[in-house]
Amino acid sequence: YIAYCSGFQSALMVPTEILANQHYEDMEKILTSLGMRVALLTGSLTVAKKRRIYEGLSSGEIDCVVGTHALLSDKVDFCDLGLIITDEQHRFGVNQRAVLKERSSSAHLLVMSATPIPRSLALAIYGDLDISRITEMPKGRQRVETYVVDESYRVRLESFIRSQVAEGGQCYVVCPAIDSEEDTDEVYPTGINDFNLQRRSDMNLKNAVEYAENLSRSMPNLRIRCLHGRMKAQQKDEIMNAFSHGEIDVLVSTTVIEVGVNVPNASLMIVENAERFGLSQLHQLRGRVGRGTRKSYCVLVSDLDSPKSKARLEVMRTTYDGYEIAEKDMVLRGPGDFFSSNSSDNLRQSGGFEFKFATSCDDSNLFSQAFAQARILIDSDPTLSAPELRGLHDELARLEINSSNIS
Repeated sequence: YIAYCSGFQSALMVPTEILANQHYEDMEKILTSLGMRVALLTGSLTVAKKRRIYEGLSSGEIDCVVGTHALLSDKVDFCDLGLIITDEQHRFGVNQRAVLKERSSSAHLLVMSATPIPRSLALAIYGDLDISRITEMPKGRQRVETYVVDESYRVRLESFIRSQVAEGGQCYVVCPAIDSEEDTDEVYPTGINDFNLQRRSDMNLKNAVEYAENLSRSMPNLRIRCLHGRMKAQQKDEIMNAFSHGEIDVLVSTTVIEVGVNVPNASLMIVENAERFGLSQLHQLRGRVGRGTRKSYCVLVSDLDSPKSKARLEVMRTTYDGYEIAEKDMVLRGPGDFFSSNSSDNLRQSGGFEFKFATSCDDSNLFSQAFAQARILIDSDPTLSAPELRGLHDELARLEINSSNIS
């Protein structure tokens, strides 16, 4: 609204159509009453509707647009973009997030996530991003109790599903694969594997389609549905709407429910083959429950006998702060690339980064102090022309650090 009052347009980019619709409905109710014109841009819109939105953005007729990756289209041209917001920023690539910023060199940028990706966390430490943290839970919410179990708990786990539904709750079950013919819906998190990939039959991977069928046979009295990314958008929306209205007891899904789902009545999240997912992703999945006043639980199921995988799942069992989880994720995965090489397409969001004198994760407070001093130095001598700064000046020149190659 401040951007609107200042004569600028705003863009909110989100990773899924479900979340885009959710944001659009909420924002339209508020912003239209203040005189703003709000639009929704997603890939499923007809060509004619997209064309009208393109025209409204370029003419300035639209003040605020909520959209998915469709906002990255070359056909999107803003009249005067002043504010860019990326929600669930961990779901977008480095260059995807940069596309909108390139539409306006002066636009303010806000990125949001319950679990910052390692690279964004590192950029915050390095002073390239200012960070605001929300450290309190919404009123009435309780911490989601988290457990790590193996296959020997299967019978007890199914009994727990029945009891949660009997008490009026709803359950999610997340699997890493869609069906027995498909490869996994997810890949191993970058940089944390300490084992060789094995054949699917050896990994005993759970897939959503078969899991839902088996669960329906063992629990015929429960309303069980399956949801995955190969379904059409309309079908996914229908299933999610049914779940949010309490018409489904157990939703067996892939990670398509990771973001954009708000079902206050959901009280149990089960993640099968939990070692297949990154820390930040597990925290996002856990965030799908505990959104109301009902006591909620997250159960991570894994039979993998890997020290690093066990350590990662222990982090999830004992840690509930998304920022802290992201910090530990950065230790495990590395922050990726800070500066572009000759090809910006090669920027990594995770991976190793070597320091000559320090490790970026050991003392974030020390790094914050160091960059505060760096800002003071730049303010006092922007060109680093003082004789005592010649070494620093030459090193920065060597790295060719400028606004065009810092993402």
